[in-house]
Amino acid sequence: MKDTKAPKLSRRQNIIQAVKFTIFSASAGIIQIGTFTLLERLTDLSYWAMYLPALILSVIYNFTINRRFTFKSANNVPVAMLKVLCYYLVITPLSTWWGDALTKGPGWNEYLVLIGTMLINFITEFLFDRFFVFGKSINTNELGIKENEREAQLQKK
Repeated sequence: MKDTKAPKLSRRQNIIQAVKFTIFSASAGIIQIGTFTLLERLTDLSYWAMYLPALILSVIYNFTINRRFTFKSANNVPVAMLKVLCYYLVITPLSTWWGDALTKGPGWNEYLVLIGTMLINFITEFLFDRFFVFGKSINTNELGIKENEREAQLQKK
């Protein structure tokens, strides 16, 4: 029977994982802000119409890179993507609503709202990915197996 418990990571592994997620999320943020800026400069679309395509591009990139290099997961890609889709089925309508409301109502700066939304997304998505999407499959791809072997060697010393 396959072990369904989440792997026990060392403190060092947890820190490295959080740092990698932060770096990769920042690069996804560059994709999101770049797309948003391009749409803002080249069109007269409303906030939500600029936000959604920028979000979709960053999510696809972030999922792909974090699955492979941060969580090192060999889990079923369609199942993992479905779990991430469930997260975004909740966060996207909420963030689109509050973004549109804050930029139209009180007239907050679009980029201030976008960055605030990205920070909320960063924290909640890390927790969701770490414990729900990839929790039981961390370090199961070839990179993760090698890391587990290195970590075991470190523990022996």
